[in-house]
Amino acid sequence: MRLDLAAPELLAAAADQPWRNPEAYWPRFGEATAEHSAPVVALGLEALAWNAHDMLRRAGGLPIRVASKSIRVRGVLDAVLALPGYRGVLAYTLAEAVWLSETIDDIVVAYPSADLPALSALAADERAAARVAIMVDDVEQLDVVDRAAPPGRRRPIRVCLDFDASWRSRALGRIGVLRSPVATPEALRRLAETVLARPGFELVGIMSYEAQIAGVGDAPAGKPAEGRSCEPCSGRAARSSPSDGPRRSPPCGPSPRSSSSTAAAPDRSSARSPSLR
Repeated sequence: MRLDLAAPELLAAAADQPWRNPEAYWPRFGEATAEHSAPVVALGLEALAWNAHDMLRRAGGLPIRVASKSIRVRGVLDAVLALPGYRGVLAYTLAEAVWLSETIDDIVVAYPSADLPALSALAADERAAARVAIMVDDVEQLDVVDRAAPPGRRRPIRVCLDFDASWRSRALGRIGVLRSPVATPEALRRLAETVLARPGFELVGIMSYEAQIAGVGDAPAGKPAEGRSCEPCSGRAARSSPSDGPRRSPPCGPSPRSSSSTAAAPDRSSARSPSLR
């Protein structure tokens, strides 16, 4: 059965927002999984449809790349990608990306990889090499690729550079996660020039995203000074965000009354985003 997130009957069910009545909504998941051994997943299709369409509304026309680290069911991944406005996958691993490239034509691997068998498989597969971009944040990672498949024996490997977006405070040091050692425009330029000069590689994009600091709490435990330093940024972000009233999104975590969840599943899957060209 193919999942259609634009089906009128599903959209009508989502419009009713059944999750607004948690006493009636959550027990259904426990009942649906009661006869199954863990691990097991129960998916609320109306919640999935609501979230998928609400994301498009919030994106305001920008294409959305789906992250397979979050969506682990290939059928769900395909259903989301079928909606206009979703484009491309941010894959969890390189091996997963090669697998997904059988049907998905725009895949970026989220993290650098030293998986030699997966790199060899990518280099040996013309279709996968044309559809998958690997992530790089150090020149040594290019050497690993060349070790897996010498440049003269493969088509160019598509490369995306990982640019760190955490905030460096003179008083507090780093605010946010250490995503990449490439932290300045100058370092990014040097790495880009190196990739462009290396045979067997094609530079196709740069990845950087605000979640590297957006995930920092407004009041981090045991760090009051850090919280105060973030207040001006939080205020500016709030003022710059569009406000169109409260958004009543369905819950996106597991039910407190069962082991089932409204999203997630098996171990091999991927997601979509804007094309890196």
